Amino acid sequence: MRVGIMGGVFNPPHIGHVACACEALDQLGLDVVRLVPARRAPHRAIEPDPGADVRAELCERAIEGLARLEVSRLELDREGLSYTVDTLRAMHEANPEDQHFLILGADQAKAFPTWREPREVAALAALVIAERPGSGRDAVELSLAAIGGGDATFLDMPTIGISSTLIRTRVGSSRLYRHLVPSGVADLIEERGLYSTMIPGPAA
Repeated sequence: MRVGIMGGVFNPPHIGHVACACEALDQLGLDVVRLVPARRAPHRAIEPDPGADVRAELCERAIEGLARLEVSRLELDREGLSYTVDTLRAMHEANPEDQHFLILGADQAKAFPTWREPREVAALAALVIAERPGSGRDAVELSLAAIGGGDATFLDMPTIGISSTLIRTRVGSSRLYRHLVPSGVADLIEERGLYSTMIPGPAA
């Protein structure tokens, strides 16, 4: 199978995440894209964090009704920091015949050389980059070239200037936000009272 891997904190997932996953399915002819919420992000604290299981449930709500999108608990069920290289190794060991495609935002791709074992990550999965406003392709290519990351595929993405920080800020400020997240995500946020009393933290 051709399997897309989209890791992240997803705190919470929003329509930009879903659009990216669907564009990867469409443009690369993937069989499935798996959202992989991190248990513990290596490079920063997850704040405010409603809990790993809640973030996984938010991801499930985000992809309701969308074929070929799945949520993987691989990192949630593994102790310690959530390193992508460990996740890809586990997926390869479980299904060595699968071809993996690691879907990254441009900001993630520019920081790729700082990841744990970036060359091994690039060997285990083809890199797929979703450009964001203000994240130039040239800078991404230079960053990947610095560690011999090889050729990356760039998705032709619609411009969606949304972040999880924006969602948390709007919820905490009692501003409109439902148009920025899948309806199931908004429903769960309201059912649980998520983010309403939380101070917004770093973008996710």
